[in-house]
Amino acid sequence: MSSELHPDVVGIAFLLGTWRGEGTGRYPTIEPFAYRETLRFDHVGDAWISYIQESWSPEDEPLHFERGFVRPGSAPGDVELVLAHPIGVTEVAHGRLEGDELRLRGEELAIGRAATGLDVRGLERRYRVDGDALTYEIDMATGATPMTLHLTGSLRRDA
Repeated sequence: MSSELHPDVVGIAFLLGTWRGEGTGRYPTIEPFAYRETLRFDHVGDAWISYIQESWSPEDEPLHFERGFVRPGSAPGDVELVLAHPIGVTEVAHGRLEGDELRLRGEELAIGRAATGLDVRGLERRYRVDGDALTYEIDMATGATPMTLHLTGSLRRDA
C-alpha cells in the first residue's frame, strides 16, 4: 500500500483495510446458507481503491469471489463500483456516501453477462462502517426474481 493517499479517495478511505467475518445468504431459488468472508480495500496512491472479495463455506469450499475498484464519482459524495464476478457477470454500480452508509446500485443496463453468465438483472449494496465493524446487505434481481435481499454480513477490520 502506498503511504500517500490520493486526495480524490479521502472520502472513501474509511473502507481501507482487510475485513473478516461471516455472513448468511438466502434467495427464493436456493436454500439458506452461511459463509466466511474476507474483503480487502487497498490503494496505491491513485484515484481509486482496489476491492477484493472472497467467501468460503464453513467447510472451506469456495463460494464466491469478486475483483474490482471503488472510485469517487463526479460530485461530492458520489461513488462508483466497477467489478467482475466469476459467475460470468460484470457490475458497474453508482451510489452515494450518506453518513456512515455507502449505498450502490447496479441497474440492468450496467450489468454485463457472458453467454453462460447468471441472469443477474440488478444488484444493490449497502455498506455501513462503525469503527472497526463493517456490516452490509446485498439485494439481487434476476430474470425470474425481483430485487430481493440475498446476502448479509458482519465483518471486523484486521488489526
